[in-house]
Amino acid sequence: MKTVTFQGNLLHLEGSLPEVGKAAPDFTVLANDLTPRSLKDYAGKVLVLVCVPSLDTPVCDMEVRRFNTEAAALSDKVHILAVSCDLPFAQARWCGAAGVSAVESASDHKDVSLGRNYGILIQELRLLARSVFVIAPDGTLAYSQLVPEVTNEPDYAAVLDAVKKLA
Repeated sequence: MKTVTFQGNLLHLEGSLPEVGKAAPDFTVLANDLTPRSLKDYAGKVLVLVCVPSLDTPVCDMEVRRFNTEAAALSDKVHILAVSCDLPFAQARWCGAAGVSAVESASDHKDVSLGRNYGILIQELRLLARSVFVIAPDGTLAYSQLVPEVTNEPDYAAVLDAVKKLA
């Protein structure tokens, strides 16, 4: 069983991380308007899944804002999807207040299918572990980063390098 820490405390993740080079697992999340979104909705694009515990926390806030800024320099063939277990209404409110418009937010609160299928669901908290996945236009998982300490930010340079190789 895979683990991460939160302020040094051990947490357990449900499922297994998907393997780079293989087909990315499907998922169903809810857009801010409550419509379901799945992997097929992003076919043909480089999809960056930015998974965070909650948009309303300082590190998640910084991370999604950073990806929103980075999105301006990326190709229009790249789509960034920030996923958390926050309710869609809270996500829409946060995006509006933060001025985040280049990153789409989606909620995994209903079925936690992304969390389970990607092996990042924190069992003790029913939140997603901080992680980033880059999926190629053909649906293959091209890059995976699980941040070992939930309160740390991801390696942005490594994520952006993976994206630029595909875009």
